[in-house]
Amino acid sequence: MKIKKLEHLSEIFQEYDAFIIDLWGVMHNGVYLNKSAVNAVSELESKGKRVVFLSNAPRPTKKVVEFLKKMKMEERFLKNVLTSGEAALNSLKQNKFGEKFYHLGPQRDDSLFSNIKKNKTTLQECDFILCTGLFDEEYENLKFYEDLLKNYTNKKLICTNPDLVVHRGGEEEYCAGKIAEIFESLGGKVVYFGKPHKEVYLSCLKTNQKTLVIGDNLKTDIKGANNMKLDSVFITSGVHKSKTIDENLMEKLLDEHNVTSNYFQKELTW
Repeated sequence: MKIKKLEHLSEIFQEYDAFIIDLWGVMHNGVYLNKSAVNAVSELESKGKRVVFLSNAPRPTKKVVEFLKKMKMEERFLKNVLTSGEAALNSLKQNKFGEKFYHLGPQRDDSLFSNIKKNKTTLQECDFILCTGLFDEEYENLKFYEDLLKNYTNKKLICTNPDLVVHRGGEEEYCAGKIAEIFESLGGKVVYFGKPHKEVYLSCLKTNQKTLVIGDNLKTDIKGANNMKLDSVFITSGVHKSKTIDENLMEKLLDEHNVTSNYFQKELTW
């Protein structure tokens, strides 16, 4: 399947009943909303299409909704939002991986386990490691995490954001997926919540609805669409923007990530 350049989503939207759209990298860049993308979502909703925002944010859905409201996204667009953090939280509440956990990540992610914070403990005492990202004071030094975790590979690491990197404005930041990658390289076992893993899609999909996935990350959004056998649009101005992408190089980039996609756009445009 050869990927096609898509000038306008309006050219193909009628072929689909539902749209699973990524947030960071498509709808916003961590600082500002993408007005073109917001307009496209507004058009889809006005035409009766079902829109679901699926995010690999390691926080509860309500926290991501609050974040989007601060960026001035209208409430009417926020009916269907699901985060990888929310999916993980449902399993944590059931003690699926044990009871006591060690939190590896920034303090701003504490909202994920506010209801079970009594179970938070040390790396030595924990049943499992809950990874939401990197510590604020060690957000660049990956060797720190290798040294921290190398003696604890007998414990499972629960990764609540499979993304490796994200762009906050113009700055690139590591995500929890990078720590999970290090843990696996040490011989540890990782349980992932979020894209591209099938479980998180099952909460979004409805039978008898033809669904289009729109995302900027080939390893998560587009790979997830492939895993679920769904059509997709690859947004090139997001996480892969450092690659100079033209139509000739597009197939090469997809091959490098072992994925296929139906269409590509620089940004989501109606």
